[in-house]
Amino acid sequence: MNYDALKTFVTLAEVKNFTKTATLLHISQPSVSVHIKNLEAEFQTELFIRSPKLLKITPSGEILYERAKQMLSMYEQTQKDILEHQHEIRGKLIIGASFTIGEYILPSLIIELHSLHPSLELEVFIGNTEDIVQSVRLFKVDIGLIEGQTNDKELQVEPFMEDELFIVSSSHHPLALKKSLTINDLQNQKWFMREEGSGTREYLKHVIRSNGLKAESIVTINSNQGIKEMVTLSKEGLSLLSIHTIYKEVKQQDLAILHLNQLAFKRTFSCICAPIMETKRHVLAFKNVLMNKEYKPLLTMPLESEKKPST
Repeated sequence: MNYDALKTFVTLAEVKNFTKTATLLHISQPSVSVHIKNLEAEFQTELFIRSPKLLKITPSGEILYERAKQMLSMYEQTQKDILEHQHEIRGKLIIGASFTIGEYILPSLIIELHSLHPSLELEVFIGNTEDIVQSVRLFKVDIGLIEGQTNDKELQVEPFMEDELFIVSSSHHPLALKKSLTINDLQNQKWFMREEGSGTREYLKHVIRSNGLKAESIVTINSNQGIKEMVTLSKEGLSLLSIHTIYKEVKQQDLAILHLNQLAFKRTFSCICAPIMETKRHVLAFKNVLMNKEYKPLLTMPLESEKKPST
C-alpha cells in the first residue's frame, strides 16, 4: 500500500468515475485500475461494485475510505512539517470552533495570533460541538474549540476557560418582573434551544431533566442569534445561553436574565486535537495564545436591565 494508490482510491470513491479520477490525478485510466486492483488484492476484498452504469463503494471500501483520508492527511502534514521545520511559522492553520466560541471568543484570539505570526494563513470553520469533534477526528481542522463534552478517546482534550450560562427571557416576560425566582417558576414554559449536536442544547436538556421540568413546547433553532431574536419577539419563550452571547442584549434591555435562587449554570470550554497535531508548530502557537489569554468575567457587576422591581 502506497501514497499514490491511496490517493487514487480516495479520489475514485469521491468522484465515482475512472476517467474523471485519471484526469484529476494526471495519470492514465489503466493506472487507476491497477491501483484499485492492487489495493483489493492487498486487503483481499472488493472495494467497489462495478457495472457499465454504476460504480458503488462497498462496506469494506467505506472502512478503507475513512482510514485512507486520515493516512493521506497525516502523510501530507508530515511533509509540510518537515519543510517548515526550523523556519518561520507559516502555512495554513484551520481552526474549528463551536458557535458560541467561534462567534464571541475566537475573534480576539485570531487577531492576537495574526499580530504575532502575520505569515500564518488562518481559516476558521464554525459548527456545533458534534461537527467540530468530527472535523478534528477526520483531520478536516487542525484544532477545535468546543463547548460541552466529548467522549472521543482518540482526541486530546484540554480546558481553557469557564463559561457561565443564564436563563433569559424578553424584558416583557412576566418572570422578568420578579426579583427572585425558584426552579418551579420554570415549569410549563416555552423553550427555544439549539439543534442536535450543540453543546448548549445538551446543557439545557440536562437542566430540564435534572430539575424535573416539563416544557410546554420546544422550538429548535440552529443559531444563537436566531434564538435571541425569537426570545425577544415572542415575549413568552425562554432560553439558556452563554453570557458571551447575551451580554449586549441584556445591557440594552432587549433580554432579561432570570436569576434563580442558589442556582448557577457553568461549563468548561475546551480545545481538542488529534495527538499527531498537538506538536505542530502553528497549533502550538495558537494554543500558546489560547492558554495565556486572560478571560475576564463579563458579569462583574449587575447590569441595569437586571435591576427589576419584584411583583
